[in-house]
Amino acid sequence: MVGVAWMIDILYEFLRAIGRLFLNPILYLAIFMAVMIGYKRVKNERRHFHIRILSGWADAKGLLLEGLIIAVCISVLSLAIGLTVPMELLYVVTVVSFLGLLFYVFHLLSPIIYITLSVLILMLMDWQNWSFNIIGFEFSGIVVEDALAVTITILVGLLLIAEGLLIRRKGAHYSSPRFEQTKRGLRAVSYYSKKVWVLPIFLIIPGDAIQSFLPYWPQFTFGSIEFSIILFPILIGYQQMARKTLPIYLFPKLGRAVLILGELVVIGGLVAYFVPIIGLVILFAGAVLRIVISVYYLLKERKDVYAVSPKSKGVMIAAILPVSPAQKMGLKAGEVICRVNGVEVHTKQELYEALQINAAHCKLEVLDHKNELRLTQQVVYSKDHHQIGLIVAE
Repeated sequence: MVGVAWMIDILYEFLRAIGRLFLNPILYLAIFMAVMIGYKRVKNERRHFHIRILSGWADAKGLLLEGLIIAVCISVLSLAIGLTVPMELLYVVTVVSFLGLLFYVFHLLSPIIYITLSVLILMLMDWQNWSFNIIGFEFSGIVVEDALAVTITILVGLLLIAEGLLIRRKGAHYSSPRFEQTKRGLRAVSYYSKKVWVLPIFLIIPGDAIQSFLPYWPQFTFGSIEFSIILFPILIGYQQMARKTLPIYLFPKLGRAVLILGELVVIGGLVAYFVPIIGLVILFAGAVLRIVISVYYLLKERKDVYAVSPKSKGVMIAAILPVSPAQKMGLKAGEVICRVNGVEVHTKQELYEALQINAAHCKLEVLDHKNELRLTQQVVYSKDHHQIGLIVAE
């Protein structure tokens, strides 16, 4: 009977944790912003190309689902290790990340940036002896030392790894093309990606929950002996322009840089178990390095060099519509179509006319990213796009 009661109490605690997720305003603002991002992307693509590439609901659909497996893995680690965080930190993180979303500044939505900023705010409050009473909760600063420095550093490192993985896997997918005028007066194509994810992470907070049921629960503590569980919506956001580098090459590099930084921060957090002050140093240094990574790629891609622009040797692909003949043929942005159904093409109009030569079947000669010629073909059905799903640089 004791075992059954124990299981019921733990299940009840997890259900309460899930309920707390839906009380957090970040979740609802993130959903709204995801819808707005999709709407703006579709509006931009219709203005430049008279067609949308991804559905306007794509961002909202992927908001929780795309990072769900990663969130489960981090939650398991968080609960197994016992990464205890104070409620004060979660309150400040909520406010800071909420403001980042509200002001549409996604450069600040890397977890290491807004969590480090939250830690600084709480340290300042403790130094100045500031305190507030919010809905019956006595809100004051905290001293970040010993186990707490270890906990926050490890948690932030894991979230950085999650950020790197998501950028690597999904960054290019959400990059939206647009026309720009070069200094020589030509119309070239740049890509803009802006994305936010919500990772629901189970965290342990000081409170009246599971300590009595799990007296040997592994944890880092800082003065409290009772704990409860909360399912907290962690935001991961970024924005990046691609001009000099094709998105399929840029975002894996950006994601890899963030991923490596996350691994280093986790290692630093483990070392901080023996020397706690190292945790704070690693946390602040990691936030600075994450900003440096963003600035580096921002400046690199601002150069007036375009990976996608009109070419004399053929028609350059700017983007591919999902579930189209072009996608089935394995065509990619940045490749150059030289011949269509045996006819040389140099403009969008010539491409369209050549496609009509054999409307039921399409044969293409394409120069790939290595400047090597390959042949590809595909049956075209009446329901398919009249340009087989190609968006080209004009």
